[in-house]
Amino acid sequence: MDWMIVGQLLIVLTAIFLGSRLGSIGIGFAGGLGVLVLAMTGVTPGSVPIDVILIIMSVIAAIGAMQVAGGVDYLVVITERLLRKHPKYITYISPIITYFMTIMAGTGHTAFSTLPVIAEVAKEQGIRPSRPLSIAVVASQVAITASPISAAVVFFAGVMEPLGVGYIDILMVCIPTTLLAVIITSFITNTLGKELKDDPVYQERLANGLISMRGVSNMQIKPYAKCSVVIFLIAIVAVTLYATLISDKIGWINKQHIVLTRDQAIIVFMLTAATAISLLCKIEPAEVLNAPTFKSGMSACVCILGVAWLGATFVSAHETAIKALADSVLEANPWLLAVALFFASMLLYSQAATARALMPLAISLTATPVTLVASFAAVSALFILPTYPTLLVAVEMDDTGSTRIGKYVFDHPFIIPGVLTIILSVCFGFIWGEIVL
Repeated sequence: MDWMIVGQLLIVLTAIFLGSRLGSIGIGFAGGLGVLVLAMTGVTPGSVPIDVILIIMSVIAAIGAMQVAGGVDYLVVITERLLRKHPKYITYISPIITYFMTIMAGTGHTAFSTLPVIAEVAKEQGIRPSRPLSIAVVASQVAITASPISAAVVFFAGVMEPLGVGYIDILMVCIPTTLLAVIITSFITNTLGKELKDDPVYQERLANGLISMRGVSNMQIKPYAKCSVVIFLIAIVAVTLYATLISDKIGWINKQHIVLTRDQAIIVFMLTAATAISLLCKIEPAEVLNAPTFKSGMSACVCILGVAWLGATFVSAHETAIKALADSVLEANPWLLAVALFFASMLLYSQAATARALMPLAISLTATPVTLVASFAAVSALFILPTYPTLLVAVEMDDTGSTRIGKYVFDHPFIIPGVLTIILSVCFGFIWGEIVL
């Protein structure tokens, strides 16, 4: 055993543990510290994930502009109307809503705005809030691997193109498989835990007057809210259409005539959307800096900067040894790639960071395109440690106490829905991938 590898792995894990203890943007800080310590042991720092960060920044800029214009509030109002119209089916409807909001936005942070509504409607109906909240949070995370503008999908598509698997191919596999997995898991999640009326924690909080009912919100929709949503949707369609036209399989635009790469197109279209929203919806661009989605998105950029750089540094330093170990294992058991991605994402705290750190290595092994695409959903295991922002917000929003974190850290209501969703997504990916790819 190479004790140098073991020692440097401990440095990586220690940095990640320290970052998780600091919380929020702290994991990015600690990732940078980890790179520094590895460099002091003689390791050459890996590549900085500039492309991933730039994509996230541009998308978040557009979403922030849409939020300032009232577009996010408009989507929340639509969500609340839908949930209140069919309150008994909240455990089935809420994850579909958060799933498609992530598909549209390219970030799971959009779920923040809908979680209070989900918790309130569930509580009013006497439904255990942990059920819809848990699967809604999981759906918002796994949908990252199916979003046409997420940094994880864009990066993964880029490294898969030399294997003959294009951007559209990945979406054709990941969208139906992850959505079906979310839907099936929502039915199972609706049976988890005691009924709310039978939960002793809820009864105690109710007796102590700690449960409040907000009722229907009176959120005022700004005049240009709908317009901002339309502009953002047009930008998403433009990104997807352009990526399709320049793909190798479609090839409608000759490579010699391609001015913008796919990454550049996403950045350009998103910044253009932000400009259009600023002009047509009459917002002050300076207000975007204070938008909650902008702040959380920029926090994610710092997290990815530190953690993805840390992971890439360790992997690149020991790529030969890791390949020797993983090659024979994956050849016999290709599904173990999903297991590796699962645990890596739990530590790296980001789908994009995990894809950036491990997918190039996996591609260099004997893994087939089907194995790579099917396993991609496993980069979404951000729910294992109860430290991810959307998970914590869900716990905070549920004053019934049903969405609580146990004393053993891992005994929280997101574990079962999350693990099951990823298992189903990967299994469906192998089946559907064989047909599509």
